[in-house]
Amino acid sequence: MVVKRAADSADSPILEEAGESGSEQKPKPLVKYGELVILGYNGYLPAGERGRRRSKFVLYRRQTPNGVRRSKHYVVKTPHSSKAILDASQHSISYTLSRNQAVIVEYTEDPDTDMFQIGRSSESPIDFVVMDTVAGDKTGDTKVQQSTISRFACRILSDRNDVNNCRIYAAGFDSSRNIFLGEKATKWTENHEIDGLTTNGVLMMHPRGDFCGGQATCGPWRETSVGGAVFSLRESRSAQQKGLPCQAESNVLKDGTMIDLCGATLLWRSAEGLNNSPTKRDLEALVDELNAGRPQCPVGLNTLVIPRKVSPQQDLNQPYVYLHCGHVQGEHSWGQEGSETGVRRCPMCLTDGPVVRVCMGIEPAFYVDVAPPTYAFNPCGHMASERTVKYWSSVDIPHGTNGFHAICPFCAAPLQGSPGYVRLIFQDNLD
Repeated sequence: MVVKRAADSADSPILEEAGESGSEQKPKPLVKYGELVILGYNGYLPAGERGRRRSKFVLYRRQTPNGVRRSKHYVVKTPHSSKAILDASQHSISYTLSRNQAVIVEYTEDPDTDMFQIGRSSESPIDFVVMDTVAGDKTGDTKVQQSTISRFACRILSDRNDVNNCRIYAAGFDSSRNIFLGEKATKWTENHEIDGLTTNGVLMMHPRGDFCGGQATCGPWRETSVGGAVFSLRESRSAQQKGLPCQAESNVLKDGTMIDLCGATLLWRSAEGLNNSPTKRDLEALVDELNAGRPQCPVGLNTLVIPRKVSPQQDLNQPYVYLHCGHVQGEHSWGQEGSETGVRRCPMCLTDGPVVRVCMGIEPAFYVDVAPPTYAFNPCGHMASERTVKYWSSVDIPHGTNGFHAICPFCAAPLQGSPGYVRLIFQDNLD
């Protein structure tokens, strides 16, 4: 059995528009499981979407199943020279107990599931290559000196007969179809089956309520094991002691589930959930509607144009928002005389505060409803609907070894102030 690369297979996310080729013989419609979207990218990578390195990965049912399931396990004295490890066609997981003892768990082909793997490695078994996310504006392909994302971070097994049954597991199989858990890795045996956790762990958060509709709230963060069991968080990210088992909870992804890989956080959107979400065209239409109202700068009296993404060049029509009061204006020098701190006085209400350029949050997966972008995140200025900004401002994203903070989903900038967003006040025909 061959693990397909996303770039090689007909169910690659690159081929989402494959049905528009114009040929007479139409291909069979692809069955979609859902999408994984990296938080912090507003619909695109700054250096461009390239192959398996993307801001979003679409999971389709594969033409040929490549899933695996647990088969048998046994103890060996020399794991690296055991038959299962050396056999490149055999999926296996090696749990090292000591220098001369390990438990090998063999996996066999499963015709009912498709496997998708996520990690930092660019090797062929990885379908979705994920790098560390740098917070804030991304003007280039910034690289982190030392990544905390595992090369083979996690895998998702999707039920070919039920698109809503997609399960996440810690760790992915390498090019030799092996997973190694070293002697220091957290591991245990329960009901005669061995299981373990990866060094920095794979965390997940299922939202409470429906993600689409604007009624969801942030659920508790959990950790999933190599075998797919669910636990409360460890005391710190890589602590030796595992958390408490959460037997009433599962590793099945639901619409809005978040997956944290210690350096990047992914949002899972189910196919059904995406059908109830805005499309990129919907969001662009909302921007066009706002611009059709010809919002004006009350100081320069020039017409402002809300951009779909911020341009590095200065634009006289670029709108700015005063983050403490929400008044949207153009670039001007009023109220900044003698100020070197970035704090300016709003000419409309005389409120002092920081000013930032506003820009549309254009990645549809982050929206919880289809409503006008009347709010902006503080401090980055990304615009979104009221329910969307209120949801994300209430979600704590893992940060560091045991910290959490709310971020803007479009650029990953940590939110500032309370509540972390501001209502936009335009001088246009909407007021």
